[in-house]
Amino acid sequence: MLRREFLATATAGLAAAQTGAAKKLIVHADDAGMCHSVNMATIEALTKGLVTSASVMMPCSWVQEFSDWAKANPTKDIGVHLTLTSEWKYYRWRPVSSIEKVKGLIDKEGYIWRDVRSTAMSATPAEVETELRAQILRAEEYGIQFTHLDSHMGTLFARPDYFEVYAKLGKEFGVPVMLPKANEANAEDLKGYPITPEMLKRKEADGFRMLDRLVTGVPGRTVAERRESYRKFIAQVKPGVTKLIVHLAKEDPEIKAISNSWEYRWADFVFWTSDEARELLAQHGVELYTYRQLGA
Repeated sequence: MLRREFLATATAGLAAAQTGAAKKLIVHADDAGMCHSVNMATIEALTKGLVTSASVMMPCSWVQEFSDWAKANPTKDIGVHLTLTSEWKYYRWRPVSSIEKVKGLIDKEGYIWRDVRSTAMSATPAEVETELRAQILRAEEYGIQFTHLDSHMGTLFARPDYFEVYAKLGKEFGVPVMLPKANEANAEDLKGYPITPEMLKRKEADGFRMLDRLVTGVPGRTVAERRESYRKFIAQVKPGVTKLIVHLAKEDPEIKAISNSWEYRWADFVFWTSDEARELLAQHGVELYTYRQLGA
């Protein structure tokens, strides 16, 4: 380590100690189980890179592959990515539960709705709970020792009654759910959702483990653009628990055929498996963290 890097690391660590709280960062990969490309990138980033946590989409076609890996690696920090939307043009999925029980979740093509608004306008809280419970129980059946629950595309923040179902299931299954604190740092990402600061404060008072900062994405699409955004992000991480959501994939024909987001998924994989990312975290005194630790 160069002397200037050592001094920067020491200074950052001292600053964190003086504030009375370390800078703790959950680097969280969404969408495991979505396809083979995403699975391979997520597994590599969890084992060789700096991604500390991931969550798996139980309705998707490649969920068995990732579930088998998660079952064989029970110490890894894996959650259930509760999924009520199926957004891609040609690659779609249906609910885990019987369609007859959750008709409000189904579009005219026979798949889960493509977007959050359509789901929120069509599905009842009872149907949502039926499907989410089925996804969680499927994760248990597949041997995943899940550490948390979160929400694909933020659908469970789209209606207060969905939000209450989400919180209820977290408490029932004894794991944290992705919940940001009601503070100024999270105000921008919560804009547009009907979840009020008062609702979040009530969850915190009820004993739910909360994130000091939730970062749902950074600007940029290419490897160079995302790299620059992550460099700035790491430099600005504050004391407390921050969760950064990333989306990973290999650069291959499968992901390019499925998703128009393939480029930034590849860019996320490149950065969060790089030596540069590791050096930047050390330089700025940022400690990697997991939901397992948050829920302990």
